[in-house]
Order: sequence, then C-alpha cells, then structure tokens
Amino acid sequence: MPVNISSRLPAFGALERENVFVMSTDRASMQDIRPLEIAILNLMPNKIDTETQLLRLIANSPLQSNIVLLRTQSYDSKNTPQEHLHSFYHTLDEVKKSGAKFDGLVITGAPVEMLDFKKVAYWQELIGVMEWAEHNVYSTMYICWAAQAGVFYRYGIDKKTLPRKLSGIFTHRVLDKTNPLTRGFDDAFCAPHSRYTESDSDAMHSTPELKVLAESDEAGVYLSCSKDLRHVFVFGHGEYDAETLHNEYKRDLDRGLDIAPPQHYYAGGQIGNIPPMTWRAHESLLVGNWLNYCVYQATPYDIKSIE
Repeated sequence: MPVNISSRLPAFGALERENVFVMSTDRASMQDIRPLEIAILNLMPNKIDTETQLLRLIANSPLQSNIVLLRTQSYDSKNTPQEHLHSFYHTLDEVKKSGAKFDGLVITGAPVEMLDFKKVAYWQELIGVMEWAEHNVYSTMYICWAAQAGVFYRYGIDKKTLPRKLSGIFTHRVLDKTNPLTRGFDDAFCAPHSRYTESDSDAMHSTPELKVLAESDEAGVYLSCSKDLRHVFVFGHGEYDAETLHNEYKRDLDRGLDIAPPQHYYAGGQIGNIPPMTWRAHESLLVGNWLNYCVYQATPYDIKSIE
C-alpha cells in the first residue's frame, strides 16, 4: 500500500519514477480505510533528499500511511528553500492546535552532534516534541543523532566524541532474532554510519529498560529499543542512498576538513566508485517490522485514545 503525500512534493515524482507506490492525498481521501498516521520530524539539512529516502522505506510496507512533515520553529533550515518548508511542513504548535495524534513518529539525524545536547539551538523544542509524543504518538523511531538525543533524554546515556569521523558501510550482527524489530533479519547485515560521536555502548547494554538488538565491532550499536517497543533507536543511516556517503565526503573536502574516505565503501577501493546497495533490503525490513509490529498491531484503532 502507498504513502499518501501531496503530488506537489518532489518525492512524489521521484518515487513514482522508481515505481514506488505513492498516492496523492486527493485519491487517498476517496478510500474507505483507516491509514496509519505517521509524522516525520526532519532535522537533516537537505530535507528534500531525506524526505525521499524515508518515504521510500515507509512505502515498502503493505500498510497505507498518511504522512505529516514537521520542522523546527526555533531554527530555520539554511539548505532547504523556505517556499518548500512553508508549503509542505508544519510546526509542532500547528499540530497541537489541530489536536492530531499519530501512530508513529520518525525523528531524523542532524549535523549538530559535536555540540553538547543542551547547546543545540532547538534542544528545548526537541524536548517538547519528545514530551508531546509521550501521549500523542504510539511508537517513535529515532535516527542517528536523534537516537543519541533520545537515549540521553530518556535514560541519561551520554555521547562521546570519536577520535575521527565514523563514516562507511559496516557489518553488524543481530543479537536477538526473536525481537519483532529484527524478525526476518540475516545473522549479519550491512548499514551506513556517518557521525563524529557515539552513545555509550556499555551503558545501553546495562540499562534494564533498553534492549540492544544489533551492533558492530567497528561501529558500535546500530539498533536498540525500549522493551515496550514504543521507542526505537537506530544509530546509523540505513535510509541513505548509494551515493550519499560520497556526497558527504566531497562536501567535507570542499570545507577543507582533514577527512578520511568512507570505510568499506568505494567499489574496488577506488575513491569515486559508487558501491552497489547492500543495505536497503534490511533497512526496508526494519522499517516494515516497526510499522507492522510496533505501530499497526499495537496502536489503538481509535487513534484519539492513544495515551
């Protein structure tokens, strides 16, 4: 089943060309079905690319989903046209006024990881989103920096700065194949990481309310969740396209940063050779499992009764 989005959203045309099932909101309104209500708080600089990447994964589920895009009100993105933000995005205040509740919420990463959490311009606003979600969202998926922020906010687990940027495609092992989130996973799978910091792995393993589901010897924890599955933490970027790490590497070089090429990434080890996708199937399975087991099968049919 499709994601229901405006036909004017750039992702609509991009996904249609890929033969991904998307449906305009006009057509969806004529169907007698209770779709999932999914919100995406997009904190990434290039919001249009991130929209497309996440919507591609959500659309791979058999469940029909209405999508609401959220942005910060306390900080204006400098890398996305204001016209796009005003046309397709809402603030939390606007959502609160509407009284809307959501089956699921996705909070993306953000390029602010070198800052102390409390020094991030929109930290208080993000806390407001997480507090609001406690009673208005059934299950939340946090990605990369948002995952670090989530385990810090909920469990007091801090992050530490790495000696060098962690960037590349890394192999992870599944620690618990019986968990609904990892159902159908292979014993090992690949996923991208791109970050300068990491959350304390030992602290996550020793936190009773958390379950660590997948990790890498090189890249640390990839996936963990609260035991009630209402909070899912993904510390990598499984939504990335094949060329995303290359584009980030070029951007860092253009900024004059002393940066190493992404690890285990370029085909044949030659810089510039974009590799084949080796992670999309598992990330699609992860998002599908989240939508099915943590959202669809758990959320009340009457969405207003979420509490």
